[in-house]
Amino acid sequence: MLRQNRKFIAPLFLLLLLLLTACGENEKTTSSTTEQDTKEAETKTVQTTNGEIVIPTNPQRIVAEEYIASLLVLDVKPVGAPGLALENYYLKDGLKDVEEIGDYGKPSIEKVISLKPDLIITGNGENYDALSKIAPTVVIPYGELKNAHEELTYFGELLDKEQEAKDWLAQYDQKIADAKALVDAIIPEDASFSIIEDAGKSYYAYGDNFGRGGQPVYQSLGRKPPAKVADEIMEKQWVEISKEVLADYTGDYIILTADGRTVEDFKNDPIWGSLPAVKNDHLYVWPEERSWYYDPTAVLAQVEELTKWLTTKK
Repeated sequence: MLRQNRKFIAPLFLLLLLLLTACGENEKTTSSTTEQDTKEAETKTVQTTNGEIVIPTNPQRIVAEEYIASLLVLDVKPVGAPGLALENYYLKDGLKDVEEIGDYGKPSIEKVISLKPDLIITGNGENYDALSKIAPTVVIPYGELKNAHEELTYFGELLDKEQEAKDWLAQYDQKIADAKALVDAIIPEDASFSIIEDAGKSYYAYGDNFGRGGQPVYQSLGRKPPAKVADEIMEKQWVEISKEVLADYTGDYIILTADGRTVEDFKNDPIWGSLPAVKNDHLYVWPEERSWYYDPTAVLAQVEELTKWLTTKK
């Protein structure tokens, strides 16, 4: 009887052993698949000007040569940025503990390496080969993103923060609409606006995507440059002008970048003082530290600043 039972027990034991082995292998396979899925979920492939690249879905250490304001809006703080960005009048308080990586367009490769970035963002493709050896590098050529909507939408998608971008843009649009309504109620629709910079020995007129106030005036507030030069300015975006032709490029209102000079200085200048905008007290002078930047945060602040001035005009 015992011998018969052994005949049944041996096959049952072997079957049980096979089942346990199969379960163990299945657990290993499942675990391996899960790890692989998790690893794939931690990265994603994005299309860039340099082709498809794989980036982290949730980068923790970003070095950014440009577009720093958009990152901050999305609650993403870089670990490194150029000195020029760290001096941004509108952002510098929020970037105090961000490391400087050198000059814009010429970052210190050694410094970037020391920061151990997991993603690099730049508007300058010249350093792509060197930077891409350090970490995945996304190049967005200078001027390709033309306004706050394009910029925030792009980075919202890149960093999986689409909703945050939409929420911020909704508030941005409302503030811009409110400011535009205030200006439109006071300034005639056909009044022309000029964006000028005093560079010392020469002057420059600017379009709607080159700083100095072009974005808030031409894009946000919907104003127009003098008709005679509008096409030239908007196509070239910046034009060097002499005092002899200054009157052709100045409209009913002038937003002027000039360091170390005041409205009174220009009123006392024989050529500037003869311009209708200056005579009518329609000249706004501000320093380059406030006018140069045209990221979303800067543009919103500039709109509010210029609106305050314009709504005091008669």
